[in-house]
Formats: sequence, C-alpha cells, structure tokens
Amino acid sequence: MRSRWRHWRSLATLTVAVVGLGCGSSGQEIPKSQGARLEQRVGRVLVTVEYSRPVARGRRLFGGIVPYDKEWNPGADAASTIAFSEDVLLENQPLAKGTYSIWAVPGPERWAFILSHAAKVFHEPYPAGKDALRVSIRLETGPHMETLGFYFPMVDADSALLHLHWGETVVPVRVRAR
Repeated sequence: MRSRWRHWRSLATLTVAVVGLGCGSSGQEIPKSQGARLEQRVGRVLVTVEYSRPVARGRRLFGGIVPYDKEWNPGADAASTIAFSEDVLLENQPLAKGTYSIWAVPGPERWAFILSHAAKVFHEPYPAGKDALRVSIRLETGPHMETLGFYFPMVDADSALLHLHWGETVVPVRVRAR
C-alpha cells in the first residue's frame, strides 16, 4: 500500500513539474514596455493612440532619463502614434485627418508637443523636417503614474482633453472636432 502511495505521489510530483515547466515558457520574453491602444470618439472623429508603456521604476524621469530640450518619443520601441479619422483642431491649430507619430521636447514648465508625418518609425531618432504640428503646452502636476499612459479625462460633444501622464508630469492636449 505504501509503495503504491509513493508511486502516485511521485507521478503527481512529476506531472506538476512538467506542466509547470511548460507554463509561461513560450520562448518569447514579455516586453518590459507593454503595448497599449486607446480609442475615443470626439464628435464624429475617432481618435486612436497606439504606444508602448515604459515604467518609471524609481528613476528620475524628466531632466533625468528623458533629457530636457531634446526631442523624445513618449513610449518605447516603435514610435507612439495618434490617428484622427477627420480633420481636428489640436491646441486650436488645424490638423488634417491622418496618422502621426508623437514627439515632445520636455522642459521643466512647458513642453513642445509635436506630431510628425513620419508615422511608421522607431522611437529614435526624431524625424527632423517632417513636423505636421508643433505646439507649446504648459505642464500640469498629477498623482504619480508608474507606467506612461495616455487617457481622456474629459470628453464632451465636440471636444476632449487628452492627457500624456508619466510620473507626476501631465501634458494636457486639447482636441476639438472641426
């Protein structure tokens, strides 16, 4: 009886070990910066943001790992993009429908927020000479956000506020349907 029990226990242990080895080992590593997609209707306009989400991990972000006064793509891996299904006003500046890569020039109090016609590029180097729009935006402060995120905290009939938020830094971008 004891030997039968040992046999079943050994078999159960071996089964758990084999199954455990197979779980989560698909041969692909999970990327450190997870991909994300955000969609929001603003009036008739569908706004879509696609980006990777780097993690702060206790690091000094702006003026640290992201230098001031240098073009930066908010995200990781492929350049973050934003697409508009119709023409819009972004920070009261006209912008044609289409897909754009997102860039910024961080500063301590204001950022240049840039949309580039070069939509399918890596997150560096910055595609100089291809700007579709460049606006200056005053920063806001918010609660700590460990993982970079884009979200819409306010949406009404024909306008919305898009936030780029990482650490305590919030970049509020006004979007209006035309």
